[in-house]
Amino acid sequence: MTETAARYLYLARHGEATEDESALTDDGRRQAVLLGERLRKAPLTAIHHGPLARAEETARLVGEQFDGVPLRMSAPAGDYIPYTPLREELPARSADAMLGFLAQFPAEEREQGPALAAEALARFTGPVDGDQPRHELVVTHNFLLAWLVREALEAPKARWMGINHANAALTVIRYAPDRAPAVLFLNDQRHLPADLRWTGFPPEFHI
Repeated sequence: MTETAARYLYLARHGEATEDESALTDDGRRQAVLLGERLRKAPLTAIHHGPLARAEETARLVGEQFDGVPLRMSAPAGDYIPYTPLREELPARSADAMLGFLAQFPAEEREQGPALAAEALARFTGPVDGDQPRHELVVTHNFLLAWLVREALEAPKARWMGINHANAALTVIRYAPDRAPAVLFLNDQRHLPADLRWTGFPPEFHI
């Protein structure tokens, strides 16, 4: 019987991006550096990131706080719609608005998303083979973060909509053998000063 150990999955949304999303803002770079400083004591073995520039730049700035921890680009850590719910899965009063929001995204992104989401679950979640815990960081985007949290909580698939993360906030999920996944931290921003918190959220939520 193969021995298994716990996986600690550290999840972070990229730092604040420019309007065209081609790079991080100055504040976004500050957020990424502070996230790296927060994680410096964590025994990370790898930093994964999606292929888009804002995730890659965040991962690079975090990685500069470590010696010898590899950065790995991963398509499943990218920005895509993990699941398009059926109308009957959504609250009747908000179904039109929620489905209309998803319809704004390219059809290709909606069609390819479920397969990438399944690959992300296979690659980044669950206990690991061996007798040593594994600690990995995935720098990604709001949709995948929501999907992974929803999966850990065994919530209905449609509930990924409505789970939101601030830029450079930290979420940690533990996958221990013979236990349900545990969400240890969710949207934690204690490493950020007040002026850098809640970016990526509407202004009325900047609290």
